[in-house]
Amino acid sequence: MNFYDKVTGNDMNKQQAEFQKRIKKLPQDYQDSWHQLNLKIWNYSNLTGRNIYPILEGLVGLFEESAAEGLPINAVVSEPLDEFVAEITEVEGAKSYRGKLRDQLNKNIAKKLGR
Repeated sequence: MNFYDKVTGNDMNKQQAEFQKRIKKLPQDYQDSWHQLNLKIWNYSNLTGRNIYPILEGLVGLFEESAAEGLPINAVVSEPLDEFVAEITEVEGAKSYRGKLRDQLNKNIAKKLGR
């Protein structure tokens, strides 16, 4: 990856386009679930969003393997989708915006209390 791509985010656009190509090969219910999941997962991104791409790569692979085995999407992705996304991102160490604010507040309070 060159410097220009990294600074402009062009590398992420290319990666997202690659994910979309792979997802279009899957059954429609997998595609629909991907689009919903892709919207929700960005709440857990850092400033650049680069921390989300390894998670997305794993999810695309999971979707491809599950579709090849003929599993229905509800056997792969648990309901509600918000909880599924929260569990995956928690395992990977990504925090939601609310979690980041909570941590910042706790640090500020501890600092004020002299701890």
